Amino acid sequence: MSEPLNISTARVALVGDRSPSVRAHSRIPALLDALARRDQLVLDAYWIPTQDAESADALDGFDAIWLVPGSPYRSEAGAIAAVRTARERGIPFLGTCGGFQHAVLEFARDVCGLSGVNHAENRPEADDLLIVPLACSLVGHEGVVNVERGSLAERVLGAQRTVERYHCSYGTSPDYLDVLRAHGLRFSGVDEAGEVRVAELPDHPFFLATLFQPELAGDGTRPHAIIRALASAAVEHAAKGSVRMLT
Repeated sequence: MSEPLNISTARVALVGDRSPSVRAHSRIPALLDALARRDQLVLDAYWIPTQDAESADALDGFDAIWLVPGSPYRSEAGAIAAVRTARERGIPFLGTCGGFQHAVLEFARDVCGLSGVNHAENRPEADDLLIVPLACSLVGHEGVVNVERGSLAERVLGAQRTVERYHCSYGTSPDYLDVLRAHGLRFSGVDEAGEVRVAELPDHPFFLATLFQPELAGDGTRPHAIIRALASAAVEHAAKGSVRMLT
């Protein structure tokens, strides 16, 4: 009988400036434990501060990148670099809350050529603001998200309507939505007022960004479907890498 293949554990980069004051950060270790225990999705997770993510090789060897909440990040450049690495290398990516905002910012700058756009939380005095204060802060609120049929978000959630928890005060300016769509970014989830809440890249293996925070769903013992989907994508990425090394 042949020996079983030694499949590497999926390595996941948690890019963000870890803090005990950020509720999502305190939730993540328990969610990772629950993924292993309930879903047999074992992840080897590493916290990468945004300043460290600026280095060209900081995210080498990872099977997924999760740009976690907690903005303003210490390094906008590091957050942007993490998104770019995932997008260009086809690495599974999840951006939540601030991660959503910086995923959209990276795409606008590096794909759409809008190099001068800014985030109002980082540069409130700037003229070209892509990420702007929400008309009504969503901090501590729950809200309905309507999801497009046939999208990655729908496949992951298994529904076209969901109720999610927010902790965000910034979103995407509607002035730039058409140009972002024209270059391939799909806004696949909106709230009941039509405001963007989910973005994805259809041509990427797994690239999903949500303005809501799946980390805060429930009591933390049952990982949200989006977090479970990222874990599955990471494990698949790791398995493909092991197969390539064995052939």
